[in-house]
This record gives sequence, structure tokens and C-alpha cells, in this order.
Amino acid sequence: MKLDALKWDAAGLVTVVVQSAGTGEVRMVAHASREAVERTLATGEGYFYSRSRRQLWRKGESSGHTLAVREVWADCDGDALLYLVEPTGPSCHTGARSCFFTPLEGEAVPVTVTGGSPLAAPTLLRLEDTLASRVERTAEKSYTKSLLEHGAGKIGAKLREEAGELAEALARETDERVVSETADVVYHALVGLLSRRLHFRDVAAELARRFGTSGHDEKASRPR
Repeated sequence: MKLDALKWDAAGLVTVVVQSAGTGEVRMVAHASREAVERTLATGEGYFYSRSRRQLWRKGESSGHTLAVREVWADCDGDALLYLVEPTGPSCHTGARSCFFTPLEGEAVPVTVTGGSPLAAPTLLRLEDTLASRVERTAEKSYTKSLLEHGAGKIGAKLREEAGELAEALARETDERVVSETADVVYHALVGLLSRRLHFRDVAAELARRFGTSGHDEKASRPR
């Protein structure tokens, strides 16, 4: 879609949803004028329009918490945009990672906040937050903490065990078992990342780097 095809509102703005390209987390929602969108497309930085201050602004110009915009998508009506970004630091002016940390419940839509920071987050990111919160618990009350205390040897052994069970399920068990065993592998892999102070976003960035490269070529390029 061309810029001229966007449908600006009466104030000359479109709504912009800002989403982490690596984790899928929605970081913030803002508005942008045509000039803000043009600057974003030209510079790769997140520009918006402040309705309260009535002026253009660049995310991070005072806080340093910038947004590197990797892709811009328009919705089907052309009146809203999605910025896929790589954020530096938190995105909310309160210092939270995301602006969405206030649950709103209804009878049919209960909200259960578990784990670490209570943010609206995709499943893998919420799981990562939950695992990080287990670091402060005692090993007797937390399997995750027990794994972390035993170190790489124990975590690696569990990964090999779970990977073997997944391979067995793929060969001769039900779809439900394949899904269950895959979940076990993902969980233990995230614990392994936590033990090395690494994050799911690091893995997502590596996967993104491989887009457009054949698996054979990627493997051949690795140092022996």
C-alpha cells in the first residue's frame, strides 16, 4: 500500500500499534501524522504525533528508549499501521516494558496474572517472565529453581531426555503427545537460556537473521 492510500482521520492521523518483531509483544499504541510516517519510513526510527502537545516526536528522544522500526504494515482499511520494531529498553513512559500492564476483567474473559511482571504478553514471553521470577524461590518449591541450582549439566541432561522423548513421540505416538513433548523441550530450553542470562528475543533475532538463507547454506557457514 502506498502512503497516499492511507485514510487519515479528521485530525490527519492514523493509529499505530507498536509490536516487538522478536517476541510478538505489543509495546505501545500511539498516533502518527503523515510527516511522522514519512520520517519513520525514511530513517527506520519510530516517529509519532503527540495529540496533547500537538507536535511530532521521536520515541526515545529524551529517554533513550528508542524503537528501530524493521517493517511497517497497514491494516485492511488503511486507517491503522503496525510497526514491527526492535525496542531498546522499556517502551512505556512509566518505565514498564510495555504500556499494557493493567488487566481488565469480564465474566467471560478472566485475566490470570502469573509469574514475573504482570504484562499482557504472548505465551513464550510470559513463560520466560515466569521462569525468571522463580530465581528467587527455594529449590524445594520450584522445579525451575532446582534446575538452575544444579547448573548446565542437569539442564543439559533434561534437554537430551526430553528431546529423545519428542523424537519417540514423532515416530509412533499421538499428536497430543507430540505437542506435550515439544512443550517440555521448549520449557527446558528456556531454562537453559535463563541459566546463561540469555533471552528468547536473542533466539528470535537469530531465527530472523536466517530468513532467506537455505538451511544447507546456513549450516555450511557455521565455524567448525
